[in-house]
Amino acid sequence: MGAGVVVAGTSNAYPGKLTWSVFKACIVASMGGLIFGYDIGISGGVTSMDSFLVRFFPSVYRQKNLDTSTNEYCQYDSEVLTLFTSSLYLAALLSSLVASTMTRKFGRKNSMLIGGVLFFAGALFNAFAQAIWMLIVGRMLLGFGIGFCNQSVPLYLSEMAPYKYRGSLNVMFQMSITIGILIANVLNYLFAPLGDLGWRLSLGGAMVPALIIVVGSFFLPDTPNSMIERGDHEAARASLKKIRGVEEVDEEFRDMIMASDACIQESTKPMEESLTKKVSTPTHHVHHDPLLPAAHRHQRHHVLCTSSL
Repeated sequence: MGAGVVVAGTSNAYPGKLTWSVFKACIVASMGGLIFGYDIGISGGVTSMDSFLVRFFPSVYRQKNLDTSTNEYCQYDSEVLTLFTSSLYLAALLSSLVASTMTRKFGRKNSMLIGGVLFFAGALFNAFAQAIWMLIVGRMLLGFGIGFCNQSVPLYLSEMAPYKYRGSLNVMFQMSITIGILIANVLNYLFAPLGDLGWRLSLGGAMVPALIIVVGSFFLPDTPNSMIERGDHEAARASLKKIRGVEEVDEEFRDMIMASDACIQESTKPMEESLTKKVSTPTHHVHHDPLLPAAHRHQRHHVLCTSSL
């Protein structure tokens, strides 16, 4: 469970720019959202393909096509079909309980790597499925991958982005989810006339972005915040200089350490105390001097850190 901790910062804006390496890293990381959206959109189209239903759910096929008196809302009344579609979400829920701890202890990029491997294995199972159990196992593997990527990808995007572009880059995750849903529906439409090959291509299509995440994870830098949490301060400082494209990172680096320490202290408290504790942000006044640039008018900044309890 995440907990927010507010740490007072200094009066100056952090130096840094949006480097090309950071933008590329965020593009690769956002593939986790693309697969999430793809898996959401693909199941609805596949379960409406006659070739898929005839092979795995013949009773649903008969209800759907042969019994014209059946109410259309009851045509897909099948416990096994429901298990196939819902197993992804159940697996994602269960894996997210473990993924939060692993993301903190082993780093964001390693968590994305695990998610990508699970995605690839699940898509492979579904694409070459010969029995219903293979479909369900594949969906569960996809769900486990979603649990890991949903924990690590938004955090990775937020921590890699310079503070001025954090919102813009973090929204890439939400945007990639909707793009994944769109791609899934387009592919379902194109592959539907191909019979057995069609649903196999649709289910196996998730292997492409999964492979991008797996390969990309070997080359992506880990975030400075993650390195600080694991006690590697020197590597964190060097990484921060590289991704910000400047040498002056002392102020931001100091605030990162303060936020990490505050998160550690918060995570050791009982869950009930953390949930019921009132957190107040210090009141501050902003003097709007028209002669000063907008970036220097703010008298106080705060660092928001996320930890798992």
